[in-house]
Amino acid sequence: MKYKIIWSEFSEKQIDDIFNYYELASGSYTVALKIITGILLAPDKLIDNPRIGQTELALKDRMTPYHYIVESNYKIIYSIDEENHLIKIADVFDTRQHPEKIHRKK
Repeated sequence: MKYKIIWSEFSEKQIDDIFNYYELASGSYTVALKIITGILLAPDKLIDNPRIGQTELALKDRMTPYHYIVESNYKIIYSIDEENHLIKIADVFDTRQHPEKIHRKK
């Protein structure tokens, strides 16, 4: 059975922030849209097999196990709800940041 992808409010805010950053930094809506489109489409490969992502070891202390896939410079961090066949995107984390920042308040 195929899984459905849902994005958390926090991850949606991250997407907005990334888009705004690249639009401002590059001066191009098109460049920002290309980067965001790649991030938004990347989880589609999880629909048939959500376990292809690696375990996010920085979050192993959480009750919910988290996994991630990488798109460009970003980790797309997600959990799997087996019962409801959902992939819950929790965060989009820029891998160029210090890894400890992954524990920021959500």
